[in-house]
Amino acid sequence: MTELRADFSKREVVRPDDYEWVPSPAPGVERMMLDRIGDEVARATSIVRYAPESRFDAHLHDKGEEFIVLEGVFSDESGDYPVGSYVRNPPGSRHAPYTEEGATILVKLRQFAPDDLIQKAVDTRNAQFVPGQVPGLSVLPLHNHGTEKVAIVRWQPGTRFQGHRHWGGEEIFVLDGTFQDEHGDYPKGTWLRSPHLSFHDPFSEEGCLIYVKTGHLPA
Repeated sequence: MTELRADFSKREVVRPDDYEWVPSPAPGVERMMLDRIGDEVARATSIVRYAPESRFDAHLHDKGEEFIVLEGVFSDESGDYPVGSYVRNPPGSRHAPYTEEGATILVKLRQFAPDDLIQKAVDTRNAQFVPGQVPGLSVLPLHNHGTEKVAIVRWQPGTRFQGHRHWGGEEIFVLDGTFQDEHGDYPKGTWLRSPHLSFHDPFSEEGCLIYVKTGHLPA
């Protein structure tokens, strides 16, 4: 069994300079593995890069699939998902994904609660953000189930959030700009995973756009 960054009590950071692409079983499809427990069928968080006119065989999501399109247009039999699309395919769903022009996605596999059965696709580029808890912060809620919350958060330049602890952990992917906290700077393409009850004091000097998931890691 492959285990990569599988200790959820540890803080993990992967920046674009750390990327190591490995081939998948499908021609033209490569993966940058962020965390993984299992072999080809695995609980996994990955960045997946599809070359133009590549495809993956039809497969079942027995424990769900969640992805956001980072580049290009990703497609399946349900439609086309341009950059910025956020999609949840619940346990028991099935698809055969492909791309004509090429695409890169951030995908999380086999991480749904068994009763989280909502299927959704959100065009985040055209969705309505709401004001956040501090000036300069705006939020696009994407999904809530139990303690898990998923959102995209926009930080205007110079925005600072109050220091806080992460009950159930926090996972961030920087979609644009540079996110920061007392531990360092995180440019576009950085993935962070902070464990249950970890603390940080986040801010962004230049502004940023981040995908955030909270409340989903082991207590």
